[in-house]
Order: sequence, then C-alpha cells, then structure tokens
Amino acid sequence: MKEKHKKKLEKVRKRHEQRKELFKLYKEYAADILKSDNFKNTRNYIQHGSMSVHSHCMDVARKSIAISKFLRIPCNERDLIRGALLHDYFLYDWHNKDREDYQILHGFYHPGIALKNASKEYNLTPREKDIIKKHMWPLTVSPPRCREAWIVTTADKYCSLLETLRLRKGSGRVRIKVSN
Repeated sequence: MKEKHKKKLEKVRKRHEQRKELFKLYKEYAADILKSDNFKNTRNYIQHGSMSVHSHCMDVARKSIAISKFLRIPCNERDLIRGALLHDYFLYDWHNKDREDYQILHGFYHPGIALKNASKEYNLTPREKDIIKKHMWPLTVSPPRCREAWIVTTADKYCSLLETLRLRKGSGRVRIKVSN
C-alpha cells in the first residue's frame, strides 16, 4: 500500500514540475502575448466543442512542447510557444451565423487572418509566421517549412480532435500571472 502511494505521489510531483517548467517558459517567451488584451479576449470565442480559443491555444502550446521533448526534436522553444499561442489569433467568433462570407470557409482562411492580426501586434520571426500560416496543412496548400511548424500542426490536430469529440472539454481556465 505504501509503495502504491509513493508512486502516485511521485507522479503528482512530476506533473507539478512539468507544469511549473511550462509556466516558466510561457512567462519567459510569451509574457507580452499573455498580457495582450486581444489574446485575453480569445477567452470569449469558442473553438471546438466547449473549448475557448484561448484554452485551445494554451493546450496546443503545452502539447507542442511535450511532443518536442518526447520525440527529442531540437527546436527553438521561443518560436514554438509563441507560434502555438498565436496560431488561431483570428479574433472573431467563427460560429456566428451572421458572419461575413469569408468566415464561412474559416478552416481555409483563418491562418492568414491570424497571421495578419499577429503581425500587427508582434514582431514575428520567420518561424512564427510559418507556424501561424501553415498550421492548417493540408487545407493550406503549402506545407510547413520548419520543424516547429510541423510540431504545432501535429499538436493542433491532436487537440482539435479531442475537443471536437468532446474528450477534452473547456470547463476550466488556466490563468498565468505575468508581472509587469
């Protein structure tokens, strides 16, 4: 019984350390994004199922880091995290039935809109631009050109599948305090 309890406790400690490390990376590389009013407003838009765009992007960033570490793929963590957080930075409710015509084909057009919006607010690197623009491949005809974009594309597909099948629900919000 004690051995079982120790294993469970060790698993909880490990998970806590992983989350702590992830939050450290978020603060180090993406404090400006996390503090942005536009990024905070993504909490008001639903992505898939009951998941907000904000929670979805946070999950994609978390899963992207996990994939990179698990597969031991060397990459630029800063670009990976920032690109993942901004990949769905389209800033509208794509479920709104009164939306403009271009939003009807949201899956095809939102990467370009997200890139345009993110470019207005942030000085994006070429990798970050590739991540945002190509994350919907193969709907976007051109495939990703960097490993970070491939990782985010994979993480996005995985997270989207869980959300669409309602295996991952957007019931809770992850809040990260970023000091000024």
